[in-house]
Formats: sequence, C-alpha cells, structure tokens
Amino acid sequence: MRRWFLPESPNLLGLLGRQGEITIAAMDALCAWSDGDRSAATTVHALEHDGDRASREVLAAVKASFVTPISPEDIYEISERLDHILNSVKNLVRESELLDIDPDAPMVEMANLAALGVRDLVLAFPELPEHAERATGHADAAVRQQRAIEHVYRKAMSALLRIDDVREVTGRRELYRRCVRIGDAIEGVAHRIWYAVVKEG
Repeated sequence: MRRWFLPESPNLLGLLGRQGEITIAAMDALCAWSDGDRSAATTVHALEHDGDRASREVLAAVKASFVTPISPEDIYEISERLDHILNSVKNLVRESELLDIDPDAPMVEMANLAALGVRDLVLAFPELPEHAERATGHADAAVRQQRAIEHVYRKAMSALLRIDDVREVTGRRELYRRCVRIGDAIEGVAHRIWYAVVKEG
C-alpha cells in the first residue's frame, strides 16, 4: 500500500520569533546608544543585517511550507513590517551621525518606549493563532507605547521653540520625527497581528 506523507513544515512562528529577538536586541542597542554609548551604533548596524537575513529566512520558509499556522500573507506582512522597525532604527542612528547631533533626553525616552513596544509585539507571536486574546492584548500594549512616543514627541517639539540655534532646531526636529516613525512602524506590526487574528476567527 502506498503511503502519502505531507512535507514537514518549518516552525514559522519560531522563525518570526527569532527575527523578533534580533529586533529586540537592536532596540536595546538603540537605548544604549541614545543614553550615551556611541559604540552601540555599530551594534545597531550589525543587527540590521542580521534582521535582514532573519526576514529572508521567514519568507523562504513561508514559500516552502505546505501548511502555515496563520495565513502566509500575514506572516509575510508581519515579517516585513518588523524589518521596517529595524530599518527605521538604523536610519535614526545614521541620521544622527550625519547631522552630528547627539541624542537628548526626549530621544532616550522615546527609544525606551519603542523598546517596550517591540517586546510587546514579540510576545504576541507565540500566542498566534490559538490564544487570540493574548496576542491582541500584546498588540494593544505595543500601540500604547506608540501613543506614549507621540506624547513625548509633542512635548519635545514644543521645547524646540525656545531654542535660537536654527541648525539645532532643524536637526532635532528631524531626529524626533524619525523616533516617531519607529513608533508608527511598531503600530503597523500591531495592526497586522490584529488583522491576522480577525481573519482566523
């Protein structure tokens, strides 16, 4: 009797979690960099390359999988949006170096909030799809961190009105905006987690 066997499927959520851990490490490096450790910029750049490789592994595994825990499109989108967070972190550090403007207290605060948000996102991955409420709870927590980043951003932008140095104002405004883009990228992942849960339900 001929037996048919389904091909073994890769652990897609595990691979997504690995990409998430690399992103967390990059966020930790961002926090260290913004708090005065300029050598952490090198770590950010290195981890951005690691994140690219991890994302490619996720996408290759999606292509090779016969069955997936959530839709292939959702895994693809979550991985791509997670990669966008890391790219935004790299771009913030690079822009600061090009402008020759060091991070200040608002950037430290926004970096720490973003790091918390990424941790919330990564906690959601292993909860998919069986524990939908836990997954979306972590996604909601990440969105709250993004809202907190926006609050810090508004206060920091208002404080720039008291600075006379045009170069300082222009440069810091750009860096603050890049911090907000990291928050927006975090929210993008959170929304896709919610979308994946709604589709599975």
